[in-house]
Amino acid sequence: MPPLILWFRRDLRLDDNPMLHAAAATGRPLIPVFIGDDALFGIGVAARWRYGESIRDFAARLENKGSRLTLRRGPAQSVLRDLVAQTEASGVWWTRLYDPQARTRDADIKDGLREAGIEARSFPGHLLAEPWEIATGQGSPYRVYTPFWKALSARDLPAPFSAPKQLQPPETWPESDRLADWALASGLNRAAPVLARYARIGEKAAQDRLDRFLASAVEDYRHARDLPGRDTTSGLSENLTYGEIGPRRIWSAAQAFLVTEPGHKGAEHFCKELAWRDFAYHLMFHTPEILSRNWRPEWDEFPWRDDNADAERWRRGMTGEPFVDAGMREMYVTGTMHNRARMIVASYLTKHLMTHWKVGLNWFADCLTDWDVASNAMGWQWVAGSGPDAAPYFRVFNPATQAEKFDENALYRRRFIAELSASPGPDALTYFDCVPRRWGLNPAQSYPAPLVDLAEGRERALAAYSARNA
Repeated sequence: MPPLILWFRRDLRLDDNPMLHAAAATGRPLIPVFIGDDALFGIGVAARWRYGESIRDFAARLENKGSRLTLRRGPAQSVLRDLVAQTEASGVWWTRLYDPQARTRDADIKDGLREAGIEARSFPGHLLAEPWEIATGQGSPYRVYTPFWKALSARDLPAPFSAPKQLQPPETWPESDRLADWALASGLNRAAPVLARYARIGEKAAQDRLDRFLASAVEDYRHARDLPGRDTTSGLSENLTYGEIGPRRIWSAAQAFLVTEPGHKGAEHFCKELAWRDFAYHLMFHTPEILSRNWRPEWDEFPWRDDNADAERWRRGMTGEPFVDAGMREMYVTGTMHNRARMIVASYLTKHLMTHWKVGLNWFADCLTDWDVASNAMGWQWVAGSGPDAAPYFRVFNPATQAEKFDENALYRRRFIAELSASPGPDALTYFDCVPRRWGLNPAQSYPAPLVDLAEGRERALAAYSARNA
């Protein structure tokens, strides 16, 4: 039988992979491929490094199944065309992506392959439900999360697939690039080994994370998920980003709690947080302008500032607001940031510093190892006020009162801000080991005074909001 080319992207796992499950069931020889195109080399430096580590882990897992991952660099369409000619493959399969660039690229590739008589199939697997499968009673997409959640949770979601027991190899393997030659860590410099300490890479690490969370943290998740000083979240955003674990596997495991204990608040809230990811993709699919323009066009005249010196202080974690700076430093050290802190730092930039949400969105894209195109855009616009939000008021988070409420004992702030402690811990000191030397930062310096008075900053933001609506 002629082989199938399996084009992997953000689905780097064997378990709960609908495309791989269907391909293994055919009994045909399978040629797994990863392509280093602009979709890989165009992302932020931290995410690109983390992507490379995921590719490395997945290649090893394939080898344990008697298979291998072929790496090729170049435009996806030309790479696939060359591989089809070299291997005499009769089909190319892949898991769907939903951002506008991927959809345009994949549609062109599908048309080109089919015109050449090559089977081209795309599969679900990146989300709980496809964005077009959920609609209002009038058939339109949802714009508010709560009714979307109700519609999604009412669906009978398919059970996750198990990993295939074996993968049929081809008679001969095509040549492959060396992953090291792609230099995916270039640009990170001394930050790469720091990020490696905190990353939990690959399919096994993701499953271990899920098991640990469900065994120890899910019980108190509804409340404790907002406490950044405690280890009470799953941490799975990193693994979901690269498809090292399937969302249906996570959903199924959490739902098991609701079967044995109906009304389990922790498991239910965990499922709701997972559904926010689907909602972000639902919005991006139906309103792709959310990635680059105000989702609510009435915000186009809001007087946000472009990039500025205050925003640079924000990027460096030197605003003088400890909760804000702890979040920014956590991201630089670990590659991720607690969700409560993400809301605080985003609100501070867009409200107290009156800086455009795109400035923050782009910095997150450059620094996050769990960067997700849809979730990043939705999150920034939700906090800024220009995006989807059922709340009828202009939300301004006060980082000081938020710290009192969610970091009462200052565990989070002391963990990442060396200047606040006589004996700073390793995470706080590591920040100075990995930031660019040109920033001129060191742990012996004095902690800066606040950039802006919080009350004055809030009033300025509210005045601008009122003037826009006058």
